[in-house]
Amino acid sequence: MVAEHEVLAEIRRLRGLVPHVTGVLVATVDGLLVAHETSGVEPDTLAAMSAAQLGLGQQFANGAARGDFLENVTRASGGYLAVFAAGGDGLLTVVATGELNLGRLHHEARPVAERVGGLLSAAGRQ
Repeated sequence: MVAEHEVLAEIRRLRGLVPHVTGVLVATVDGLLVAHETSGVEPDTLAAMSAAQLGLGQQFANGAARGDFLENVTRASGGYLAVFAAGGDGLLTVVATGELNLGRLHHEARPVAERVGGLLSAAGRQ
């Protein structure tokens, strides 16, 4: 079982480090919600859509022979959605406003995704 409080601590740390982030969630690669701090979105639906985005990104990277999928950023008229691979078992999704500094997001979210991936992997071995 995943230590949800540890995953939530990572989510909160990321939200505190990156201005204009309005929500963060962690899900399994199957789209099952693990933990979230979101508002204005349905977290279970976003988790499922994020898993689909992850799967598509993995196929895209594989088809182009560019190695393992790491992340995908969608820019919309109202802001950003970013999906980061979190190890082989999960994903980290960030929702942000249009004022987001993408460089800052990448700098801060990549290590968070790595730590979350470790937590999910450890939970899977138990």
